[in-house]
Amino acid sequence: MTTSNASRREFLRRATVLSGSIGPAALPFAMNLATMNAAVAQTSDYKAIICLFLYGGNDSANMVLPTDTASWEAYSTVRSTAPDPIALKAVGTVADGAANAGSPAALGGVLPIVPNFTAFAENNTRTFALHPAMTDVQSLFGAGRLGIIGNAGPLLQPMTKAEYQSNTLKKRPPKLFSHNDQQSSWQALAPEGAKVGWGGRFGDLLASGNSNTVFTSISAGGNAVFMSGQSVFQYQVGSGGAVAIGNITGNLFNSAAAAASYRTIITQTDAAHLLAREQSVVTKRSIEAQVAFQTAFTASAVAAPTQYMRPSTRTNANNDLAVQLQTVARIIGARASLGASRQVFFVSMGGFDTHDNQNRGQADLLARLSHAIGYLDGVLGTMGMRDKVTLFTGSDFGRTFTSNGDGTDHGWGAHHFVYGGAVKGKEIYGRFPQVGLNHSDEVGSGSFLPGVSVDQIGATVGKWFGISDSNLNLVFPNLKNFTPDLGFIA
Repeated sequence: MTTSNASRREFLRRATVLSGSIGPAALPFAMNLATMNAAVAQTSDYKAIICLFLYGGNDSANMVLPTDTASWEAYSTVRSTAPDPIALKAVGTVADGAANAGSPAALGGVLPIVPNFTAFAENNTRTFALHPAMTDVQSLFGAGRLGIIGNAGPLLQPMTKAEYQSNTLKKRPPKLFSHNDQQSSWQALAPEGAKVGWGGRFGDLLASGNSNTVFTSISAGGNAVFMSGQSVFQYQVGSGGAVAIGNITGNLFNSAAAAASYRTIITQTDAAHLLAREQSVVTKRSIEAQVAFQTAFTASAVAAPTQYMRPSTRTNANNDLAVQLQTVARIIGARASLGASRQVFFVSMGGFDTHDNQNRGQADLLARLSHAIGYLDGVLGTMGMRDKVTLFTGSDFGRTFTSNGDGTDHGWGAHHFVYGGAVKGKEIYGRFPQVGLNHSDEVGSGSFLPGVSVDQIGATVGKWFGISDSNLNLVFPNLKNFTPDLGFIA
């Protein structure tokens, strides 16, 4: 994965503005790379969180499904709209090898799971299953290392359908059903334009425990507001490691001398102008950070992911999400050399805006998602790090329970996964919504009214990560309106 020059320039611009306005002695801690040679942090208490974001709005109603008789009948009825019904096949249905690849008939029946039903006993009147392409997730759920968070989304306070419809009794989250705004609401608790995400705020609060604070917040999945803090900046990496400033090594215009001169110019710290001098200081430190990171990253090796079976073509293919998680695992393996005791990671997948061709498109996406989480579990098991890492999924929103004929439209509440050795898995957290139409859990076209807020998910993860209760309330301003701990991490 590559990072655009524009993103790199923005990184340097922000750092330079800060340093030029408040002076070098007060540079944000995340930008102060003078500690590069400091003593390595103690990492025996190491913990990492991974936000796995599904861009486009995942149709989680076809990812986690209630299969009791009443629920399945309602599901099958509503989701069998022509010309390309998206209703999956019942548990035990044998895959039809002659059917079109990726179709429900070709996938076979949904995969049964058996929750413990201790987290939310009301769910125990129902039975549940996963999308047929999610065999790894099924195994992890059964092993107790993966749990399901039912019907979650951005909320300002608990809300009933009547309160939603009145639009006066309680405030709705702003700009519902909008991709950009709801991505931001999930990641930063505010619509598009937010500058600080809750993952970045976690980094702000815990970075002082890392001797090299620049390696606190690391994205292998592109630029994301989730990772931006008030003092911590996201460090973007690709599958090959750190993304270096271009043309400062090797040849520039076919000349090694030109590359060397360019590097000298951009790292010249005795410039007459204060702004130019401070930008050079930041650039020099960024180069030093890249060298330090790359050295540690190169020394850390983990097994490469295997290919996954792509349902829409019945062929094996590379899994770019698994490669992102391989990059994360290598960084975790380099934690001692990087001086890290707390790290926030971000990985992502796109393509979930399945207004059409959902059967084949979502089958491929969920196969990749399941395979990647299974790969991470295997690597962390080999490293002995499962109980030190917690991964959770996020997405713009869920999608409508109704079908438009071969896909679904923008919704609200959605189901999510949480994985890790410390996770109390084999559970469904939160009351699982009714299915069908015209009931208290939907607000139109089968859009689910969330029963769990993003604040609750974040606070539960944050408490395990080491964020104090008082600071959790600062990070999540609406947390006071909800039960703060969903209980999915030991």
